Amino acid sequence: MSRAFVKEDGDDAAPRYSLPSADDAGFPRAAARALLIGANNGDTASAEEATGHLWGDPALIEPMRQLLAEAIERGDDRTEVLAERFLRAAGVENPD
Repeated sequence: MSRAFVKEDGDDAAPRYSLPSADDAGFPRAAARALLIGANNGDTASAEEATGHLWGDPALIEPMRQLLAEAIERGDDRTEVLAERFLRAAGVENPD
């Protein structure tokens, strides 16, 4: 393997997600956002572990729809694609 693709910085710490407590009313939205961040970084597993929600969890459909609408409004194509993928995984047929 080319040395250009070898991670050598030794930083194997799991990403940290700033989340409110699970009983906080803002938790579902924060969990949905954390899953988007994890997916964008290619590390959905750590976001799933931090939030307790799996990718496509139907419990997060509404906050994910809100995040999708915001991404569309600000022209954030990457977040839009990820939110649509999440919603399809949650069983939403036409996420947009």
